[in-house]
Amino acid sequence: MKVLITGVAGFIGFHLAKRFLQEDIKVVGLDNLNDYYSVELKKDRLAQLKSPQFQFYHLDLADDSSLEQLFQKEQPTHVINMAAQAGVRYSIINPKSYVQSNLVGFANLLECCRHFKIKHLVFASSSSVYGLNTKMPFSIHHNVDHPISLYAASKKANELMAHTYAYLYNLPCTGLRFFTVYGPWGRPDMALFLFTKAILEQKPIKVFNHGKMERDFTYIDDIVEGVFRLTSHLPKPNPNWNGNNPDPGTSVAPYKIYNIGNNNPVPLMTFIEAIENALGQKAIKEFLPLQPGDVPKTFADIDDLVQDVGFAPKTPIQEGIQKFIHWYKNYYNI
Repeated sequence: MKVLITGVAGFIGFHLAKRFLQEDIKVVGLDNLNDYYSVELKKDRLAQLKSPQFQFYHLDLADDSSLEQLFQKEQPTHVINMAAQAGVRYSIINPKSYVQSNLVGFANLLECCRHFKIKHLVFASSSSVYGLNTKMPFSIHHNVDHPISLYAASKKANELMAHTYAYLYNLPCTGLRFFTVYGPWGRPDMALFLFTKAILEQKPIKVFNHGKMERDFTYIDDIVEGVFRLTSHLPKPNPNWNGNNPDPGTSVAPYKIYNIGNNNPVPLMTFIEAIENALGQKAIKEFLPLQPGDVPKTFADIDDLVQDVGFAPKTPIQEGIQKFIHWYKNYYNI
Protein backbone atom coordinates (compact mmCIF):
# COMPACT_ATOMS: atom_id res chain seq x y z
CA MET A 1 0.00 0.00 0.00
CA LYS A 2 1.28 3.44 -0.95
CA VAL A 3 -1.01 6.37 -0.21
CA LEU A 4 -1.01 9.69 -2.03
CA ILE A 5 -2.45 12.40 0.22
CA THR A 6 -3.23 15.70 -1.49
CA GLY A 7 -3.37 18.83 0.69
CA VAL A 8 -0.88 17.11 3.03
CA ALA A 9 0.20 20.40 4.64
CA GLY A 10 -3.43 21.15 5.50
CA PHE A 11 -5.09 20.46 8.85
CA ILE A 12 -6.70 17.09 8.06
CA GLY A 13 -4.15 15.98 5.43
CA PHE A 14 -1.28 16.43 7.88
CA HIS A 15 -2.96 14.42 10.67
CA LEU A 16 -3.84 11.67 8.18
CA ALA A 17 -0.27 11.43 6.90
CA LYS A 18 0.95 11.12 10.49
CA ARG A 19 -1.49 8.26 11.10
CA PHE A 20 -0.49 6.30 7.99
CA LEU A 21 3.21 6.79 8.77
CA GLN A 22 2.62 5.48 12.32
CA GLU A 23 1.29 2.30 10.69
CA ASP A 24 4.49 2.14 8.60
CA ILE A 25 2.59 2.79 5.36
CA LYS A 26 4.37 4.76 2.63
CA VAL A 27 2.93 8.23 2.12
CA VAL A 28 3.41 10.57 -0.84
CA GLY A 29 2.17 14.05 0.01
CA LEU A 30 1.45 16.97 -2.25
CA ASP A 31 0.42 20.53 -1.43
CA ASN A 32 0.55 23.87 -3.24
CA LEU A 33 1.24 25.70 0.06
CA ASN A 34 -1.05 28.57 -0.92
CA ASP A 35 -1.35 31.62 1.33
CA TYR A 36 -5.07 31.38 2.15
CA TYR A 37 -3.75 31.16 5.72
CA SER A 38 -0.27 31.06 7.33
CA VAL A 39 2.21 29.22 5.09
CA GLU A 40 4.47 29.01 8.15
CA LEU A 41 1.87 26.89 9.97
CA LYS A 42 1.69 24.58 6.94
CA LYS A 43 5.48 24.24 6.84
CA ASP A 44 5.57 23.56 10.59
CA ARG A 45 3.06 20.75 10.07
CA LEU A 46 5.22 19.29 7.28
CA ALA A 47 8.28 19.44 9.55
CA GLN A 48 6.47 16.95 11.84
CA LEU A 49 6.29 14.40 9.02
CA LYS A 50 10.00 13.64 8.67
CA SER A 51 10.22 9.94 7.83
CA PRO A 52 11.99 7.73 5.27
CA GLN A 53 8.46 6.57 4.36
CA PHE A 54 7.33 10.11 3.45
CA GLN A 55 7.94 11.99 0.19
CA PHE A 56 6.67 15.56 -0.28
CA TYR A 57 5.92 17.35 -3.57
CA HIS A 58 5.23 21.10 -3.77
CA LEU A 59 2.65 20.89 -6.50
CA ASP A 60 -0.76 22.21 -7.54
CA LEU A 61 -3.54 19.84 -8.63
CA ALA A 62 -4.45 22.31 -11.38
CA ASP A 63 -1.03 21.58 -12.98
CA ASP A 64 -2.06 18.40 -14.82
CA SER A 65 1.30 17.52 -16.43
CA SER A 66 3.22 17.73 -13.11
CA LEU A 67 0.50 15.68 -11.43
CA GLU A 68 0.77 13.00 -14.12
CA GLN A 69 4.57 12.89 -13.68
CA LEU A 70 4.11 12.39 -9.94
CA PHE A 71 1.75 9.43 -10.51
CA GLN A 72 4.18 7.99 -13.08
CA LYS A 73 7.11 8.26 -10.69
CA GLU A 74 5.48 7.26 -7.38
CA GLN A 75 2.82 4.76 -8.56
CA PRO A 76 0.50 5.17 -5.54
CA THR A 77 -2.08 2.43 -4.87
CA HIS A 78 -4.57 4.62 -2.96
CA VAL A 79 -5.38 8.33 -3.23
CA ILE A 80 -6.87 10.49 -0.47
CA ASN A 81 -7.88 13.93 -1.72
CA MET A 82 -7.81 16.54 1.05
CA ALA A 83 -6.65 19.37 -1.23
CA ALA A 84 -9.27 22.06 -1.73
CA GLN A 85 -9.81 25.74 -1.41
CA ALA A 86 -11.61 25.64 1.93
CA GLY A 87 -13.99 28.04 3.64
CA VAL A 88 -17.62 28.98 3.06
CA ARG A 89 -17.23 32.73 3.59
CA TYR A 90 -14.12 33.09 1.42
CA SER A 91 -15.98 31.48 -1.50
CA ILE A 92 -18.27 34.50 -1.58
CA ILE A 93 -15.29 36.90 -1.94
CA ASN A 94 -13.02 34.82 -4.18
CA PRO A 95 -15.06 32.31 -6.21
CA LYS A 96 -12.44 31.72 -8.93
CA SER A 97 -9.95 30.04 -6.58
CA TYR A 98 -12.64 27.41 -5.81
CA VAL A 99 -13.12 26.64 -9.50
CA GLN A 100 -9.36 26.11 -10.00
CA SER A 101 -8.69 23.98 -6.90
CA ASN A 102 -11.95 22.17 -6.34
CA LEU A 103 -13.13 21.59 -9.91
CA VAL A 104 -10.16 21.75 -12.31
CA GLY A 105 -7.79 20.20 -9.74
CA PHE A 106 -10.24 17.42 -8.87
CA ALA A 107 -10.86 16.61 -12.56
CA ASN A 108 -7.09 16.26 -13.08
CA LEU A 109 -6.88 13.94 -10.08
CA LEU A 110 -9.73 11.76 -11.36
CA GLU A 111 -7.99 11.40 -14.72
CA CYS A 112 -4.76 10.28 -13.05
CA CYS A 113 -6.64 7.83 -10.80
CA ARG A 114 -8.29 6.36 -13.87
CA HIS A 115 -5.15 6.03 -16.01
CA PHE A 116 -2.93 4.72 -13.22
CA LYS A 117 -5.52 2.14 -12.04
CA ILE A 118 -5.83 3.45 -8.47
CA LYS A 119 -7.41 0.87 -6.13
CA HIS A 120 -9.45 3.42 -4.15
CA LEU A 121 -10.02 7.18 -4.31
CA VAL A 122 -11.18 8.64 -0.99
CA PHE A 123 -12.08 12.33 -1.18
CA ALA A 124 -13.16 15.05 1.21
CA SER A 125 -16.64 16.41 0.73
CA SER A 126 -18.34 18.59 3.34
CA SER A 127 -21.42 18.87 5.54
CA SER A 128 -22.03 22.18 3.74
CA VAL A 129 -23.51 20.20 0.78
CA TYR A 130 -26.69 19.80 2.87
CA GLY A 131 -27.36 23.49 2.17
CA LEU A 132 -31.03 24.37 2.66
CA ASN A 133 -31.95 20.89 4.00
CA THR A 134 -33.60 21.09 7.41
CA LYS A 135 -34.50 17.44 8.08
CA MET A 136 -32.24 16.32 10.94
CA PRO A 137 -29.98 14.47 11.34
CA PHE A 138 -28.47 15.01 7.88
CA SER A 139 -28.35 11.64 6.13
CA ILE A 140 -26.34 10.50 3.11
CA HIS A 141 -29.64 9.07 1.83
CA HIS A 142 -31.17 12.59 1.64
CA ASN A 143 -31.04 14.55 -1.59
CA VAL A 144 -28.55 17.47 -1.49
CA ASP A 145 -29.41 19.68 -4.44
CA HIS A 146 -29.66 23.09 -2.76
CA PRO A 147 -26.18 24.30 -1.70
CA ILE A 148 -25.95 27.93 -0.56
CA SER A 149 -22.25 28.67 -1.11
CA LEU A 150 -19.91 28.07 -4.03
CA TYR A 151 -17.72 26.04 -1.68
CA ALA A 152 -20.65 23.68 -1.00
CA ALA A 153 -21.52 23.56 -4.72
CA SER A 154 -17.91 22.63 -5.57
CA LYS A 155 -17.99 19.79 -3.03
CA LYS A 156 -21.30 18.51 -4.41
CA ALA A 157 -19.73 18.72 -7.88
CA ASN A 158 -16.82 16.55 -6.63
CA GLU A 159 -19.31 13.89 -5.53
CA LEU A 160 -20.98 13.93 -8.96
CA MET A 161 -17.66 13.85 -10.83
CA ALA A 162 -16.38 10.94 -8.72
CA HIS A 163 -19.63 9.03 -9.24
CA THR A 164 -19.25 9.39 -13.01
CA TYR A 165 -15.71 7.96 -12.91
CA ALA A 166 -16.83 5.13 -10.60
CA TYR A 167 -19.58 4.28 -13.09
CA LEU A 168 -17.64 4.67 -16.36
CA TYR A 169 -14.23 3.35 -15.34
CA ASN A 170 -15.04 1.14 -12.34
CA LEU A 171 -12.88 3.39 -10.14
CA PRO A 172 -13.84 2.77 -6.47
CA CYS A 173 -14.68 6.18 -4.96
CA THR A 174 -15.65 7.10 -1.40
CA GLY A 175 -16.77 10.64 -0.54
CA LEU A 176 -16.57 11.86 3.06
CA ARG A 177 -18.76 14.66 4.35
CA PHE A 178 -16.85 16.12 7.29
CA PHE A 179 -18.70 18.00 10.03
CA THR A 180 -16.86 21.03 11.57
CA VAL A 181 -13.44 19.53 12.27
CA TYR A 182 -11.37 21.01 15.10
CA GLY A 183 -8.28 20.20 17.16
CA PRO A 184 -4.51 20.79 17.44
CA TRP A 185 -2.79 22.19 14.31
CA GLY A 186 -6.24 23.44 13.21
CA ARG A 187 -7.08 26.07 10.62
CA PRO A 188 -6.64 29.73 11.69
CA ASP A 189 -9.75 30.78 9.73
CA MET A 190 -12.06 28.58 11.83
CA ALA A 191 -14.05 29.57 14.92
CA LEU A 192 -11.99 27.74 17.57
CA PHE A 193 -8.74 29.35 16.41
CA LEU A 194 -10.30 32.80 15.92
CA PHE A 195 -12.12 32.73 19.27
CA THR A 196 -9.07 31.52 21.23
CA LYS A 197 -6.83 34.18 19.72
CA ALA A 198 -9.37 36.98 20.32
CA ILE A 199 -10.14 35.94 23.91
CA LEU A 200 -6.44 35.78 24.81
CA GLU A 201 -5.93 39.24 23.25
CA GLN A 202 -9.08 40.52 25.03
CA LYS A 203 -10.68 41.43 21.70
CA PRO A 204 -14.36 40.82 20.83
CA ILE A 205 -15.38 37.58 19.12
CA LYS A 206 -17.97 37.61 16.33
CA VAL A 207 -20.99 35.51 17.29
CA PHE A 208 -23.11 34.98 14.18
CA ASN A 209 -26.89 34.47 14.06
CA HIS A 210 -26.90 36.05 17.54
CA GLY A 211 -25.52 32.78 18.95
CA LYS A 212 -28.44 30.69 17.67
CA MET A 213 -26.18 28.23 15.84
CA GLU A 214 -25.50 24.54 16.40
CA ARG A 215 -22.60 22.57 14.97
CA ASP A 216 -21.72 18.90 14.98
CA PHE A 217 -18.13 19.61 16.08
CA THR A 218 -15.87 16.65 15.29
CA TYR A 219 -12.45 16.17 16.86
CA ILE A 220 -9.56 15.63 14.43
CA ASP A 221 -8.54 12.19 15.83
CA ASP A 222 -12.07 10.92 15.20
CA ILE A 223 -11.99 12.19 11.61
CA VAL A 224 -8.60 10.53 11.03
CA GLU A 225 -9.77 7.21 12.48
CA GLY A 226 -12.82 7.23 10.21
CA VAL A 227 -10.78 8.03 7.07
CA PHE A 228 -8.08 5.52 7.99
CA ARG A 229 -10.60 2.67 8.34
CA LEU A 230 -12.49 3.61 5.18
CA THR A 231 -9.35 3.76 3.01
CA SER A 232 -9.03 -0.04 3.05
CA HIS A 233 -12.83 -0.53 2.94
CA LEU A 234 -13.66 -0.57 -0.78
CA PRO A 235 -17.12 0.66 -1.78
CA LYS A 236 -19.24 -1.97 -3.48
CA PRO A 237 -22.15 -1.45 -5.86
CA ASN A 238 -25.50 -1.49 -4.06
CA PRO A 239 -27.45 -4.47 -5.51
CA ASN A 240 -30.75 -2.90 -4.38
CA TRP A 241 -30.13 0.46 -6.06
CA ASN A 242 -33.12 1.44 -8.13
CA GLY A 243 -33.34 4.25 -10.70
CA ASN A 244 -37.06 4.66 -9.96
CA ASN A 245 -36.21 5.60 -6.40
CA PRO A 246 -32.52 6.56 -6.50
CA ASP A 247 -30.57 6.46 -3.22
CA PRO A 248 -28.19 9.50 -3.26
CA GLY A 249 -25.66 7.87 -0.90
CA THR A 250 -24.99 4.67 -2.87
CA SER A 251 -24.96 3.49 -6.50
CA VAL A 252 -24.86 0.65 -9.01
CA ALA A 253 -21.20 1.75 -9.33
CA PRO A 254 -18.45 1.18 -6.71
CA TYR A 255 -19.29 4.48 -5.03
CA LYS A 256 -20.32 5.44 -1.50
CA ILE A 257 -20.80 8.57 0.59
CA TYR A 258 -20.31 8.77 4.38
CA ASN A 259 -20.90 11.42 7.00
CA ILE A 260 -18.14 11.71 9.57
CA GLY A 261 -19.47 13.77 12.45
CA ASN A 262 -19.86 13.56 16.21
CA ASN A 263 -23.60 12.81 15.89
CA ASN A 264 -24.24 15.43 18.55
CA PRO A 265 -24.95 19.09 17.68
CA VAL A 266 -23.51 21.56 20.20
CA PRO A 267 -25.01 25.07 20.60
CA LEU A 268 -22.51 27.79 19.68
CA MET A 269 -22.84 29.37 23.14
CA THR A 270 -21.90 26.03 24.80
CA PHE A 271 -18.88 25.84 22.48
CA ILE A 272 -17.81 29.38 23.48
CA GLU A 273 -18.30 28.54 27.16
CA ALA A 274 -16.03 25.48 26.79
CA ILE A 275 -13.30 27.72 25.32
CA GLU A 276 -13.74 30.25 28.15
CA ASN A 277 -13.45 27.46 30.73
CA ALA A 278 -10.34 25.98 29.10
CA LEU A 279 -8.69 29.43 28.96
CA GLY A 280 -9.99 30.59 32.33
CA GLN A 281 -11.02 33.83 30.63
CA LYS A 282 -14.31 35.35 29.51
CA ALA A 283 -15.03 36.31 25.91
CA ILE A 284 -16.22 39.76 24.81
CA LYS A 285 -19.08 38.87 22.45
CA GLU A 286 -20.22 40.83 19.43
CA PHE A 287 -23.58 39.43 18.29
CA LEU A 288 -24.18 39.56 14.53
CA PRO A 289 -26.75 38.28 12.01
CA LEU A 290 -26.38 34.99 10.09
CA GLN A 291 -23.64 35.22 7.45
CA PRO A 292 -24.45 34.60 3.77
CA GLY A 293 -23.72 30.96 2.90
CA ASP A 294 -23.91 29.79 6.55
CA VAL A 295 -26.42 27.24 7.81
CA PRO A 296 -27.85 27.56 11.33
CA LYS A 297 -27.44 23.88 12.31
CA THR A 298 -25.57 20.72 11.33
CA PHE A 299 -26.17 17.22 12.69
CA ALA A 300 -24.65 14.05 11.19
CA ASP A 301 -26.40 10.72 10.79
CA ILE A 302 -23.46 8.26 10.99
CA ASP A 303 -25.33 4.94 10.81
CA ASP A 304 -23.56 3.86 7.61
CA LEU A 305 -20.13 4.63 9.04
CA VAL A 306 -20.84 2.57 12.16
CA GLN A 307 -22.35 -0.27 10.16
CA ASP A 308 -19.53 -0.49 7.57
CA VAL A 309 -16.37 0.08 9.63
CA GLY A 310 -17.60 -0.19 13.23
CA PHE A 311 -16.54 3.30 14.23
CA ALA A 312 -18.34 6.32 15.69
CA PRO A 313 -16.64 9.61 16.65
CA LYS A 314 -17.09 10.25 20.36
CA THR A 315 -14.64 12.89 21.69
CA PRO A 316 -16.61 15.31 23.91
CA ILE A 317 -16.26 18.98 23.01
CA GLN A 318 -14.73 19.90 26.41
CA GLU A 319 -11.94 17.33 25.99
CA GLY A 320 -11.23 18.30 22.36
CA ILE A 321 -11.08 22.03 23.15
CA GLN A 322 -8.78 21.39 26.12
CA LYS A 323 -6.35 19.56 23.80
CA PHE A 324 -6.50 22.35 21.23
CA ILE A 325 -5.82 25.07 23.85
CA HIS A 326 -2.86 23.05 25.16
CA TRP A 327 -1.42 22.83 21.63
CA TYR A 328 -2.17 26.51 20.87
CA LYS A 329 -0.37 27.78 23.99
CA ASN A 330 2.64 25.55 23.27
CA TYR A 331 2.81 26.48 19.60
CA TYR A 332 2.60 30.24 20.23
CA ASN A 333 4.68 30.12 23.45
CA ILE A 334 1.89 31.58 25.60
